[in-house]
Amino acid sequence: MISLKPSKQHLIIFTRYPEPGKTKTRLIPALGDVGAANLQKQMTEDTISQVRELQKMSKTSVEIRFTGGDLQVMVNWLGNDLLYQFQGEGDLGKRMERSLINAFNQKAERVIIIGTDCPDLNSQILITAFEQLEVFNLVLGPALDGGYYLIGLQQPIAELFMNISWGTAQVFVKTVEIAQKLNLSIGYLQSLADIDRPEDLNP
Repeated sequence: MISLKPSKQHLIIFTRYPEPGKTKTRLIPALGDVGAANLQKQMTEDTISQVRELQKMSKTSVEIRFTGGDLQVMVNWLGNDLLYQFQGEGDLGKRMERSLINAFNQKAERVIIIGTDCPDLNSQILITAFEQLEVFNLVLGPALDGGYYLIGLQQPIAELFMNISWGTAQVFVKTVEIAQKLNLSIGYLQSLADIDRPEDLNP
């Protein structure tokens, strides 16, 4: 296993090992256990493909924060040139905050977190996000369902991950509200759709 450390520019990908029945559960009524897991697998691999394009253009370390499976199955699936960490306990906010603190403690200077639910997220958007992060304290990529598909920071700010009802249509608005109270400068990316529910699937 290669020992890797975050570089100054660091990307964290939140995903789940695609085990049927335990992933994309809200899509199981439409796709079945195996279909939902296959979609999770495909979307994660598509995201990694875009991230590898990013790495060709700028020095960026990449970390997979995962649930389900174990380290060996993740390495076998996605390769041994990435950092891997379990997401750990707590709600999504607590897990994201923990991953940010860990990256900044290891000398990263600009850290972005993404998921794997957004098919239109590409390497160019990621490049733009890192460029914005050289100017703004906070960068957000709004999702059409009211959440966000990307968050980037120059330092860990715990308040951005507290008292938020994750998975609701208020996540983006609430995050911006908190950021404004903290007088953070905010850079915005284009809005994109993510795939969480049966109605998000293309007919």
